[in-house]
Amino acid sequence: KVHDTRIFRHSGLFKWLQEGIYFPDQKITVGDVEMRIVILGEPAYPLMPRLMKPYTGTLDSEKELFNYRLSKCRMVVECAFGRLKGRWRSSLTRSDLSETNIPIVIAACCVLHNLCESKGETFMAGWEVEANRLAADYTQPDTRAIRRVQRDALRIWEALKTSFQTDQGNQ
Repeated sequence: KVHDTRIFRHSGLFKWLQEGIYFPDQKITVGDVEMRIVILGEPAYPLMPRLMKPYTGTLDSEKELFNYRLSKCRMVVECAFGRLKGRWRSSLTRSDLSETNIPIVIAACCVLHNLCESKGETFMAGWEVEANRLAADYTQPDTRAIRRVQRDALRIWEALKTSFQTDQGNQ
């Protein structure tokens, strides 16, 4: 029952993102800002050069559009995870596996899920309903949005927001 952001801050992924070593060096340029692949996060996560999150507080129309487009992208991911959890409901309950084996089992579920999806295997709507019911037993505590941000992340945030105002951002 630990909040996602606390787990994230103590994870290897957080350390890798801070050190800038997680993603390949493939870059794109948005406006005049060069950036690498980014992860999309919720408002409670820290803004980092490789972790984009929605704006919080009072929003102007540009920030609202940015949040809307970021949300659309995140919804695709949320739906995929919803189907993954529906297909592998055992991932939503207490596990007696060792900490060493849990990442292996999760990775195996992801690989098998992707195979099922790519082969068009049947997915029963009731699976996701049951997964959501089970997940409700493990609700996350509320936290305030983390307000400390890095300068580079702010530049990327602003560049993406600006690009979403133009035809370049309609893709």
